[in-house]
Amino acid sequence: MRYLSLLLLFLLTATSQAQEYFPKNDGVKQSFKNFVAITNATVYVSATQKIEKATLLIKENKIVEVGTNVSIPKNATIIDGSGKTIYPSFIELYSEFGISKPTPRPNGNFTPQYDTNREGYYWNDHIKPEYNAYENLNYDAKAAGSLREAGFGTILSHHNDGVIAGTGLLWTLNDFGTNADRMLKEKVSQHFSFSKSKFSKQSYPSSMMGSMALIRQVFHDSKWYAQGNATNKDLSLEAFNTNKTLLQIFNAGDKLNALRADKLGDEFGVNYLIKGSGNEFERIDEIKKTGATFIIPLNFPDAYDVSDPYLAQQVSLSDMKFWNQAPFNLKILAENNVPFVLSTVDLKDPKSFLSNLKKAVSYGLPKDKALLALTEIPAKLVNQFDKVGSISKGKLANFIIVSDDIFEEKSKILENWVQGNRNIIDKINPTDIRGTYDLVFDNHKFELKIEGETSKFEAKAIKDSINFGTKIQFNDPWVNLVIKNQDTTKANFVRLSGTFVKDMMQGKAVLENGKETTWTATKRANENKEDKKKDTKKDEPKIPSMYAVTYPNVSFGTPEKPKQETILFKNTTVWTGEKEGILKETDVLIQNGKIVKIGKNLPSNGAKVVDGTGKHLTAGIIDEHSHIAISNGVNEGGQNSSAEVTIEDVVNSDDINIYRNLAGGVTSANLLHGSANPIGGRAAFIKLKWGYSPDEMLVKDAPKYIKFALGENVKQSNWGDFARNRFPQSRMGVEQVYEDYFTRAIEYKNEWDAYKSGKGKNKIMPRFDVEMEVLGEILAKKRFITCHSYVQSEINMLIKLAERYNFKIQTFTHILEGYKLADKMSAHGVAGSTFADWWSYKYEVNDAIPYNAAIMMNEGVKVSINSDDAEMSRRLNQEAAKTVKYGNVTEEEAWNFVTLNPAKILQIDNKVGSIKEGKDADVVLWSDSPLSIYTRAEKTLVDGIIFYELEKETETLANIQKERAALINLMLDAKNKGLKTQLPKKKENGHYHCDTLGENCKESHYKYN
Repeated sequence: MRYLSLLLLFLLTATSQAQEYFPKNDGVKQSFKNFVAITNATVYVSATQKIEKATLLIKENKIVEVGTNVSIPKNATIIDGSGKTIYPSFIELYSEFGISKPTPRPNGNFTPQYDTNREGYYWNDHIKPEYNAYENLNYDAKAAGSLREAGFGTILSHHNDGVIAGTGLLWTLNDFGTNADRMLKEKVSQHFSFSKSKFSKQSYPSSMMGSMALIRQVFHDSKWYAQGNATNKDLSLEAFNTNKTLLQIFNAGDKLNALRADKLGDEFGVNYLIKGSGNEFERIDEIKKTGATFIIPLNFPDAYDVSDPYLAQQVSLSDMKFWNQAPFNLKILAENNVPFVLSTVDLKDPKSFLSNLKKAVSYGLPKDKALLALTEIPAKLVNQFDKVGSISKGKLANFIIVSDDIFEEKSKILENWVQGNRNIIDKINPTDIRGTYDLVFDNHKFELKIEGETSKFEAKAIKDSINFGTKIQFNDPWVNLVIKNQDTTKANFVRLSGTFVKDMMQGKAVLENGKETTWTATKRANENKEDKKKDTKKDEPKIPSMYAVTYPNVSFGTPEKPKQETILFKNTTVWTGEKEGILKETDVLIQNGKIVKIGKNLPSNGAKVVDGTGKHLTAGIIDEHSHIAISNGVNEGGQNSSAEVTIEDVVNSDDINIYRNLAGGVTSANLLHGSANPIGGRAAFIKLKWGYSPDEMLVKDAPKYIKFALGENVKQSNWGDFARNRFPQSRMGVEQVYEDYFTRAIEYKNEWDAYKSGKGKNKIMPRFDVEMEVLGEILAKKRFITCHSYVQSEINMLIKLAERYNFKIQTFTHILEGYKLADKMSAHGVAGSTFADWWSYKYEVNDAIPYNAAIMMNEGVKVSINSDDAEMSRRLNQEAAKTVKYGNVTEEEAWNFVTLNPAKILQIDNKVGSIKEGKDADVVLWSDSPLSIYTRAEKTLVDGIIFYELEKETETLANIQKERAALINLMLDAKNKGLKTQLPKKKENGHYHCDTLGENCKESHYKYN
């Protein structure tokens, strides 16, 4: 046994020694076992504290001491850091570095997948909190080298895939050792996003509102599961509950998405670390109110190549402005005390990180804020400040050595030490050969001047005031010079090669004729080094002014958010929409957002007076069925019911269609889910407050609606054969969906009632189901249905179904066969929101007639004209006018079709829809009768705020043109200076329609990925 033990010990010793002699071809690195002292350096022990002429003492992977009176052990390796600056190495909190990934599914058309393929996990494949990044690692030395060159030593890696994407780990960029050696913490974060997994075909969610609803349901389910109510084991929910103690990171991207992520977090008491996109300055007030910390990518857009005037027209003003404004984002965040960390994410190459960092500082980001964002703040966020984030005794030896102040234009990182291992990027003390020399060879004497940077020398050989073309290469100590003869009748080049030692060069020269001789170059002793520096110093780059942020920050945005005014409209024709009818030569006083007085010869009392002589004042148009101002998907068609989703989550306040609608006299809109499934999502009623935030646009106390749908879309008639596998596939199947879901909603309510009363047989708490809660609101008459409908038989079916379940359908929208059963609609009390003269655009509307609105009205149905289209909504006044021709509707009745009637249908006629004292001041001043094809909306007010003025539009257009021209000149100047440019890109902002699937407006309902 003794011999066996000795043999084993010998083999282990031999093995451990054998590991040391294998060659490494992955760069210059050194691993020290003894003390290392870096002396005479400026050391930033933290972002706000530095020590001059300090010594940094380390041993193995730890910092032993730092200061000006450090005792250096006798056996220490000493590195002279004179003139150098040392910083804590940077910490990256958002990366997929080193993560092994499965192969994503290929693009193309697939039969949609509705159920999960996993057993024992959550029902949705895009919820993967059980995924642990530390179990799926493949350390990439090349990528690690690139990150170290950018100053990083520690990195948080995760797999950015899925709505809930699992955990991330914190490790170092240390090429020595194993993953275990690099690991600081296996589970440090849990990750969220609005995007589903690339590695699953499961259809749900197919929109951002679906992702948000799914996250909500996970939170409810995890709480219910943690209380021991489930009868099954769910590894996803178990992992999610375990991960709640970790740092919660949300990949939001856009500024509005950041607000959405924060709002989700507020619902469930989670303070997310939010990954932004660099446009936070556009909504800085709302961003500040979140109280969140942000991960900001240092990714600035390149200027557009606008040298071709035709291609330049493709670039939007908002994109041009963003190019100018983006570098100021961090300055604005810092000024507003919004905490942030910096990241290489979204950069094509980490090499551009440092140059972008310096650019941000030159554009106003304070240096200490930049350092905090790269060191202390990220270290504290991951609870690892005891190990990294500053330079102090006992912490990991993670630091960078920089040639100068890291924010100086010409500074560069020379070394990056990770866990005490030295990674040499450039020489810490490069040999400086700059100066003036006496060059001698073959009886010729030259004055040799060497200038430039230590990394790129430039040489000039001068004789008799003639400058000979000269090229130099220096690789310490080797020197190569090539001198071009100015005499074109002779061979052109002399080649010199040799070494540099103590201010002298010497070696072999090869003359023009091939003859070999020797050469020397001796440095002149009286050279003034300060003159050298002065010669090479360049003018500081001029920082451009930041173009003013507008509200919103797109074309037609305003320099400030418009504010309420006291306005008196004088001597105008007032279409009241009330029993008073149309009043001639009447005044209307607006104050504090309300209509306060209607009459003749009203005193102004300091109000802004608007002369309405010859003009018409009406209530603002209300679009009962609209799909404008929605982000990332109008349909959640991944399931046959999506009552859990809500448009309120995805209101897009930057949509240019808001402004265009205001120019058409529209002041509010009911934003509806599409018609991809029988039970769609919940609606959002908004006021078109151009420049305000989504929350400010929402009318929170308006009655709540939900979209239902009948017909071709919900049974997937036009989706293509590959997609026809979701129930229902027939009109009778649609009815059965309603029967099933309302039966389930009743059972759900009964379960909860029994549980709360304590009378139920089962004492286990029922699962909180957002979808069933919403359907319960319908049964309780607290939420109202607006139903996409065409065919008489289906309309009749849904009326009868609603009566069986004791609730009322509020509105049939489209309702192009409403004239066939208007009497039944009137008896049920359901309204009809229709088109004026759309017909025959698909099979189920073949029977549509333009007299539909008039016939329904004459049968006692409350009728409105809606748009369902971003273009039609701009001319709803003309759509209403068509009913005068088709059905002999009076002008006042026709006008009510787009004002008072939709207000009544939406049950907000106590606030809007007519001009009446006490109502909201949502009014429009028209140049002529509002039903005329020649009329123009001259002023559009919402809540007493002027959001559109025709008289200012010419000036606005001129300013847009002027701003474009100035930005184009700046971009041309950038190109002429040799800066990077990108090709012009046209923004194609399509319009959502009822049948649009996916998140993109331009996606066809025939495409299903």
